[in-house]
Amino acid sequence: MPATSQSFPSRRRRTYGLLAAAAGLATAGALTAALPAGAHDSKHAKPLPSRYQDVQLLSFNDLHGNLEPPSGSSGRVTEIQADGTTKTVDAGGVEYLATHLRQAREGNAYSITAAGGDMVGASPLISGLFHDEPTIEALNKLELDVTSVGNHEFDEGAKELARLQNGGCHPTDGCYTDEGFAGADFPYLAANVLNEKTGKPILKPYWVWKKKDVKIGFIGVTLEDTPGVVSAEGVKGLKFKDEVETINKYAKVLQRQGVKSIVALIHEGGLPASTSYNYNCDAPGAGDGISGPIVDIAKNITPQVDALVTGHTHAAYACTINDPSGKPRTVTSAASFGRLYTDTTLTYDRFTGDIARTAVKSANHVVTRTVAKAPDMTELIGKWNALAAPIGNRPIGYISGDVPNSGTESPMGDLIADAQLWYGKKLDAETDLALMNPGGVRAGLTYAAKGAEGDGVVTYAEGFTVQPFSNTVNLQNFTGAQLIQVLKEQVSGSNAAAPKILQPSANLTYTLDLTKAGADRVVTDSIRLNGAAVDPAATYRVATNSFLAGGGDGFTTLGQGTNDLVGADDLAALEQYLTASSSAASPIAPPAANRITIVQ
Repeated sequence: MPATSQSFPSRRRRTYGLLAAAAGLATAGALTAALPAGAHDSKHAKPLPSRYQDVQLLSFNDLHGNLEPPSGSSGRVTEIQADGTTKTVDAGGVEYLATHLRQAREGNAYSITAAGGDMVGASPLISGLFHDEPTIEALNKLELDVTSVGNHEFDEGAKELARLQNGGCHPTDGCYTDEGFAGADFPYLAANVLNEKTGKPILKPYWVWKKKDVKIGFIGVTLEDTPGVVSAEGVKGLKFKDEVETINKYAKVLQRQGVKSIVALIHEGGLPASTSYNYNCDAPGAGDGISGPIVDIAKNITPQVDALVTGHTHAAYACTINDPSGKPRTVTSAASFGRLYTDTTLTYDRFTGDIARTAVKSANHVVTRTVAKAPDMTELIGKWNALAAPIGNRPIGYISGDVPNSGTESPMGDLIADAQLWYGKKLDAETDLALMNPGGVRAGLTYAAKGAEGDGVVTYAEGFTVQPFSNTVNLQNFTGAQLIQVLKEQVSGSNAAAPKILQPSANLTYTLDLTKAGADRVVTDSIRLNGAAVDPAATYRVATNSFLAGGGDGFTTLGQGTNDLVGADDLAALEQYLTASSSAASPIAPPAANRITIVQ
């Protein structure tokens, strides 16, 4: 029998065709040392295999609609070798992810696949052009069982998220295929996202997986600060509650229903000390190798929760962090873009209905491109690419080399800022500078041809992958004092612990001294615009995208501008700039990323 849900009755039953018909039996020898003391004390106890059942939990996060293998650094992971050196491995693409997951499930009769949010949003053209319907179709084929919402699930608002869950054609663009859109086979969980009017979760807060006498509950939350990283329109009418408070609340609900085994799906994460996916973040001591918001969250979530699947930071880790009772608990994240998946073994105790936590094992695995492609995913990609091709294959510019989006100041971020300053001056000749938020630079541009367009050609699809949000370019007036304050907000206030360094247009330079703390990290005397010091009393016209103009990413001062002028969407600005400024004979060179002098 397929697994069933207590709280999300599926509209369509699907067969777990790859699961073995017989129940998987735990290996007694492997568990003897790991299981709780006293498990074998009584000669009258039931045999070990009938008491303990291994349940496989496969998980991933932050797919962001990357159906095709991501390009450049976005499509690689770093791997620590036995001798301590590192190498990069090409990874990602749902054709390969499907094969890896299906192979991992083989021989595991009790297997669940879960995700940590941001399955959609900030997606490449093949998905984003169609409001991420292709990604939902792909996730259905991957047999995803459940996912939490992420902040990007709200890019187009709660109504659009409900459509992705329940199906139906897009209210503006209609149906893209004759089949229509059926929606997700899996539940999206949004326990801490409430309707402001009703005070109730906008989607199911939890879901229970059952197979025979084994049942495991899942609670899904996104980061409380979602309104700070999503446009105001996307979260209109919604209230986001504290992650810990919400998980602890619903853990009690599940316990009262007799569900003792609980996994939290949390779209918030941490930063391990190494970017290598196989770094042992427990080596210095449990949890010592990871920092960031997930650490405090994990330390305060009730011990009733047995494991945390996380996301948002696009980092890779399989760590243990002590729960409030001081016992270690597994916390995982599988990077992003489908480059990794996590395989966790949860040992279910039929006597108690709980997970034997001392037996939990977890590791990240690379979605290599050396396995066979899943034919059904190849067919899906081909179908949607055929619909997108007339738009996506159109050339919009030329580059002379790779334009990466990595680094505190990235060449791609600088290129976008230059494009927005150029476009801003077309709207208003008095425009002085442009600032771009780093989180809005979703990818870089690669020189090597992806298809048949030729090396150095930038297509509309590639531009869409870089800037998929449909933000507008906005012009606002600020005093010089406000401009200086904006730069200081990069490293202070809500951005103090995790700085968000704005990408500046070429005419703005300054020094960022990371040896100092807070706002002092921006060296005020070093700030220059067109080579001259910024006058605190003067007025400057600044181009940003609409997300920043609304005070997003903690830049509250950018929400206080005056004399607003709203232009076209930011991708159109980039397209117009590339078209006007480059040709096959004279391509644009990648910016040197030397506008910010960094002292470390």
